[in-house]
Amino acid sequence: MGFIEEHAGDDLERLLLSASKYPGMDVPFAVEQIAARRQIRDKLPSWYNNPGLVFPSKIAAEQCSSELTARYKQRLISETDHVCDLTGGLGIDSFFLSQKAQQVTYIERFPSYCKAARHNFASLGANNIEVVEGDARQLLSKMRNGTLFYVDPARRGEGNKRVFALKDCEPDLIELLPLLWKYAPKVIAKISPMADISQTLALLPCTTAIHVLSVKNDCKELLFVLERDAAIVSPPVHCIHFTAEGEESFTFNLQEEKETVALPAPQVEAYLYEPNASILKAGAFKSITRLGVSKLNVNSHCYTSNNLLINFPGRRFIVDEVLPFSSKLCKTIHKTIPQANITTRNFPLNVKELRQRTKIAEGGDIYLFATTLANNEKVLIKVLKN
Repeated sequence: MGFIEEHAGDDLERLLLSASKYPGMDVPFAVEQIAARRQIRDKLPSWYNNPGLVFPSKIAAEQCSSELTARYKQRLISETDHVCDLTGGLGIDSFFLSQKAQQVTYIERFPSYCKAARHNFASLGANNIEVVEGDARQLLSKMRNGTLFYVDPARRGEGNKRVFALKDCEPDLIELLPLLWKYAPKVIAKISPMADISQTLALLPCTTAIHVLSVKNDCKELLFVLERDAAIVSPPVHCIHFTAEGEESFTFNLQEEKETVALPAPQVEAYLYEPNASILKAGAFKSITRLGVSKLNVNSHCYTSNNLLINFPGRRFIVDEVLPFSSKLCKTIHKTIPQANITTRNFPLNVKELRQRTKIAEGGDIYLFATTLANNEKVLIKVLKN
């Protein structure tokens, strides 16, 4: 492990080519470990800072849950649960679930992953995790009744191509569920953040709750909690966003969203709001207005209010100026606003095109929102971060 720490910042291609300089050292293995550690440096700090852990592959580190999302899953289980992780992988979810569950069974079909998991769990002192090598479908009958199943289907197909549809993932959750219900009353499924929530819900009618997790405004995971024989028409959708300062949360349901009437604001008011990534992914575009904000336009996912909502789940801005968008404005605005952070919402130009038209450089303390108002007027809203 000393070699890995010593060369942690090296160019990995050069390190591989210079393998002959280090007789007796498995340089390809060391390079794989360094590459994997780079993948987890920010999202899994407690494992990154533990030099005794090993990683079966770089892709395992790339695809694993983050520490924040793995810890969040502890809220979905109880201290008496026996959790069976059917798709063990690197073992991040198994490990963090084991910190609350009574017992965890980690199942993985690849021997190298199992070997790494045994080593890592022992190093971490996770003595309540049993590592089982094999195909989960063939091992289900050996699980005790009442087990809670956790499954994170692999989302890569032939040629390592990313896939998002449930039927294209491995294992096929829809095909597997009838078998799981024979042994467990509850399943927690981690779904691709690219999946359509409404379509997935239609395929999983036994869903009792949906959790949309984002980290630093990037949607990372969709968690579907399924219960045998459940028949909830519109389960709650929990939008959870982890920021550098803490956690934002908002809960709604899809039926509520459908039935909510959200009247657009007649004008831009004193404050502007942009919902976080979890809310935008979940589609709580109208439900969020119950917090006391108004949409700028039915298709513009920007919101406004005259009173500051300090607990709004997203970014908050102070409105400085509303500029009607025109060709003339594009030619002159860079003289007064040479630099700004630009966001476009329901606007005919994307950020790159708008920068080209206005010659506004990136960065600075000023923010510009290019959007469309309720009367279909195109505007640039100059704001300062609250």
